Amino acid sequence: MILMNTRYLSQALRDMSFPAFVLLAALAVTGANQFPGEAVGGQTARLPDDRDGEAAGGAIEGTRLGIDRERFTLNGQPAFLLGISYYGGLGAGIETLRKDLDALKSHGFNWIRLWATWSYAGHDVSAVDVQGRPREPYMSRLKTLVAECDRRGMVVDVTLSRGRAAIGGGIPDLQAHRTAVQSIIAALGERANWYLDLANERDVRDARFVSTQEVRELRDLARRLAPGLAVTASFGGHDLGEAYVREALIEARLDFVAPHRPRAAGTAAQTLLHTQTCLDAMRQMGRLAPVHYQEPFRRGYGHWEPVAADYLTDLRGAVEGGAAGWCLHNGSRRDEKNDRPRRSFDLREQSLFEQLDDEEMVVVRQANDIVRRPR
Repeated sequence: MILMNTRYLSQALRDMSFPAFVLLAALAVTGANQFPGEAVGGQTARLPDDRDGEAAGGAIEGTRLGIDRERFTLNGQPAFLLGISYYGGLGAGIETLRKDLDALKSHGFNWIRLWATWSYAGHDVSAVDVQGRPREPYMSRLKTLVAECDRRGMVVDVTLSRGRAAIGGGIPDLQAHRTAVQSIIAALGERANWYLDLANERDVRDARFVSTQEVRELRDLARRLAPGLAVTASFGGHDLGEAYVREALIEARLDFVAPHRPRAAGTAAQTLLHTQTCLDAMRQMGRLAPVHYQEPFRRGYGHWEPVAADYLTDLRGAVEGGAAGWCLHNGSRRDEKNDRPRRSFDLREQSLFEQLDDEEMVVVRQANDIVRRPR
């Protein structure tokens, strides 16, 4: 913001016509939730330097995500990643984003899961287009979001998804996928507080499917472009045995496993054993890596409606079993008109915390106590 001497500001306001004054006031209100460098109306403006969309001050704060055997580290220290789904975060205004991040930080959360290919209810907020090229203003918003998290010591999961959506929300083929990886790394390469999920639920045999060979090729590309970047590709809807762990860590050369476990009553009580099974398989093959629960069950998904106790049981099992991270997953309600509340699926009009319900807020308030409990 440009500051003006108050005497000159007063004179300018006296000289301004009433219609112009009203227009200026309207622009000020409308732009209050705009991203830095983004003009009202969605056009992207050039910031004073070449780091468009970064947090105030422009400096690289330096939160560093690392991996030490089966643990994540933050700035060299072991850290359990306690996170939340923030899928449509690139649709949130800057003040909404900051309010949500501050609230998460105050409750001990230190990562969010964001999709770089997200289209929901007719609103495409993808950071890359269907050819994998940068898409504005959302690529600049991605840079801003990662920078805002960096300032708060938080990590960002940047997820890509294979798909056949005509406009955003998915990448149609391997060539576009390569370009998307290049585009994301080029935009975020100077930051160290993020990791890349190459392909959400990549083993599901529908439009999401990405073969192990293609995952390996994309992983090798990412390693060449950003040698220190942690990279995974998530599994969808099932538990992992030795074969899946080997496929991820040995065949695809991923840095950690990200299983999306089954969503049914009683599955939360199985998380501890599943975590131990994964780690035992890694020990047998001589390759320890983090087990990261980036997308567990959620409310509004199906017939089973988990309550706070289910989430906390799931988290406790992850922590006690030796997992490296866990996510409070959330999204739209399938049984309500217009899918509302949409939670992380649509953040254009309301913040995430304005859409979480009472059960989810219990988890928000109690989760960090479980993570910090001595083991």
